[in-house]
Amino acid sequence: MKALILVGGFGTRLRPLTLSFPKPIVEFCNKSMIMHQIEALVAAGVKEVVLAINYKPELMSEKLKPYEAQLGIKIRYSQEETPLGTAGPLALARDILGSGDGEPFFVLNSDVTCEFPLTDLLRYHRSHGKEGTIMVTKVEEPSKYGVVVMKENGEIERFVEKPQLFVGNKINAGIYIFNPSILDRIELRPTSIETEIFPAMAREGNLYAMELPGFWMDVGQPPDFLRGMCLYLGSLRQKDPSKLASGKGIIGPVMIDESAVIGRDCVIGPNVVIGKDCVIEDGVRLSETTVLQGSVIKSNSWVHRSIVGWQSTVGRWVRMENVSVLGQDVHIRDELYINGGSVLPHKTISTSITEPKVVM
Repeated sequence: MKALILVGGFGTRLRPLTLSFPKPIVEFCNKSMIMHQIEALVAAGVKEVVLAINYKPELMSEKLKPYEAQLGIKIRYSQEETPLGTAGPLALARDILGSGDGEPFFVLNSDVTCEFPLTDLLRYHRSHGKEGTIMVTKVEEPSKYGVVVMKENGEIERFVEKPQLFVGNKINAGIYIFNPSILDRIELRPTSIETEIFPAMAREGNLYAMELPGFWMDVGQPPDFLRGMCLYLGSLRQKDPSKLASGKGIIGPVMIDESAVIGRDCVIGPNVVIGKDCVIEDGVRLSETTVLQGSVIKSNSWVHRSIVGWQSTVGRWVRMENVSVLGQDVHIRDELYINGGSVLPHKTISTSITEPKVVM
């Protein structure tokens, strides 16, 4: 089987992290975002993955190359010269996706995190025999989204964009499986699969929906990245707690890379991820925070609901909160307050950031 992952463009919503690395290889819970998806695809029987990309393909290729042999999968890159939307990339990769002896193929949005029940999706798709199946997820406030209206048997009737009256509470989760015949519908031009292709399929009775079990989040911007981290860790606590840390000073769920060094009298958690080669000095308090590879949190600092970028330093007695995000190689001096600061890479901060702002 084959799959296509919609990687897309410049990752502007997740800056300043994406000023150093393409968004799909930013670590989410100590693994590149896209590796969560690729591993799930391999588990569902996929042997070839196409990454539809228009930003820094060489960086992604360098990062992902070792996993091809490790996972027994072929990773190919389909580079867009101009952005092609969410359907155009399928047409660009037509020769690859359509060469599987009629087998269906998966399409995933690279920003999505969930439990990826792709084997169940494949089974359901084959059971109804139509051209496409999309995964849907329940939301509390459907008026903010495009809602999928469906029959009891899963057949999609229509899509309603940001409804003011209640018509349903299920939205597109960005995970699909299609028969190759869908490629005949898509021209090689900028095209939206959601607004141009799906409605036509629904009118013909050719599009079904499967409800996604468990959690779901689009982690393409910092507040949602942190919410997605909390959901992912909560899911691990239920399904695979051996991957989580425990012990004195740990308030789970917490994930700590085995190479990280944790000082004395720290309180870590809930909902913290500490990456490879990080150092957390004595007396540090962390909660709802990701600390990326090679970073140092110095003694007695308090960090809540923040992302600390690669090779960065948070000084002693610092208080950092309110979705503060440090890019790569950012250094916060001692005894400062960082409130919602978004700091671009390679900066040293020597005065407090008392109101949310971007530091360039």
